[in-house]
Amino acid sequence: QVQVVESGGGLVPAGGSLRLSCTASGLTFDGPAMGWFRQVPGKEREGVSCIGWNGSRTAYADSVKGRFTISRDNAKNTLYLQMNSLKPEDTAIYYCAADVVRAYCSTSWSAPGSFDYWGQGTQVTVSS
Repeated sequence: QVQVVESGGGLVPAGGSLRLSCTASGLTFDGPAMGWFRQVPGKEREGVSCIGWNGSRTAYADSVKGRFTISRDNAKNTLYLQMNSLKPEDTAIYYCAADVVRAYCSTSWSAPGSFDYWGQGTQVTVSS
């Protein structure tokens, strides 16, 4: 049984930083591409970042480029999202997801349908 669990969310002032973590069990962690998504009530879930199986290829949404960094430690079955220079518009529930079909981020990585397994999400709130 595949389990994906996010942690590290919280309340931070604008300009601050947070690091999200995601652990995945029940799958071969060093195989799939992994991604971070976020969602606010009433809006569609949007892709934030994606990383290939060995960390050599990454992709970012334009809105977070230069501020967020995705990384993974396959030895620890853990995915990370370092978020710096946070803005109030970054407030959302952040989700971790695994694409067990592909080892690298697909060209449609930002579409939620590209990923197979999801965590329950962790709330990030950035105060102005």
